[in-house]
Amino acid sequence: MILNKETAHKTAELLLQINAIKLQPQKPFTWASGWKSPIYCDNRITLSYPPIRNFLREQLSKQIETLYGKPDAIAGVATGAIGIGALVADYLNLPFCYIRPEAKKHGRQNKIEGYIEANQNVVVVEDLISTGKSSLLAVDALREANVNVKGMVAIFTYGFDIAEENFKKHDVQLNTLSDYSNLLVQAENTNYISAEEALLLSQWKTDPANWNPDTNN
Repeated sequence: MILNKETAHKTAELLLQINAIKLQPQKPFTWASGWKSPIYCDNRITLSYPPIRNFLREQLSKQIETLYGKPDAIAGVATGAIGIGALVADYLNLPFCYIRPEAKKHGRQNKIEGYIEANQNVVVVEDLISTGKSSLLAVDALREANVNVKGMVAIFTYGFDIAEENFKKHDVQLNTLSDYSNLLVQAENTNYISAEEALLLSQWKTDPANWNPDTNN
């Protein structure tokens, strides 16, 4: 869910500006899954740009308050969302914890790092949503600890149908500052991509597993 179109376009503009998002429809990236992708997103880069990370921190915080009021704590998903999650918690003056993809093999063998109490209301912060699988594993870990997950906010989502299905199955509301559709609008409006490239990029989202730029031209 996108709350504000202006924020969605501004977020996309900033991510493109610092190459946190790269669009290469003619020279696609290869993901670990083997998918050919015309987009690569690494939102951790935003932490190196104070004005941009402050914009994201404030927008995520304001949307959390709009959607959920003030929760008891903020939880970040390791490792990509630890930085932005901590910034959001600081902005809201709330406790922060983060969730590992799996429990540590040594020490206290924690999956949740930081202090969190059962029955507390928590909002999860993510940097990027693809299929939603790793993000929802974090939700499962919090629920296993009897924490009340109010919802999740993220900087960006590719907007895959599988992600929407996964979040529905887990009964988790997802809100993002921007998404793939708004990114393409912003990129075309600012001449980052041509109309022809925008069409090719939009075709990728309909069937990312089988997309090939050579056959989709």
